[in-house]
Amino acid sequence: MRENEKKARRFAKRLRRSMTGAEVILWTRLRRWPGVKFRRQHPIGPYIADFACIASSLIVEADGETHGGDAERAHDAARDAYLQKRGWRIVRVWNRDVYGGLEDVLDLIARHLPPPPLRGPPPP
Repeated sequence: MRENEKKARRFAKRLRRSMTGAEVILWTRLRRWPGVKFRRQHPIGPYIADFACIASSLIVEADGETHGGDAERAHDAARDAYLQKRGWRIVRVWNRDVYGGLEDVLDLIARHLPPPPLRGPPPP
């Protein structure tokens, strides 16, 4: 394993212990999503996704105000390009939207996921 991947794994472990309030709220819902498994603070190469659904190649990023500056937006763009080149789709949501409109955020995420599995036996 390359050194930058080792660093990312160690850093991800630390991030799991110190998630932001918006990440905690979002995680409580994502971890119970029917038929979908999300991972939190998941390392991908040298980067760490806030939440990743491996089966759907979907990353959900909860961005706070620290992502508003020019340098941060440039970093996010380079990061997104790296991840997209490797087949990931990225959904970015603002922390304020998680706090004030969680259901809308979940609807946005749902549009990027496969439909939930059918319950019960198949129709005749």
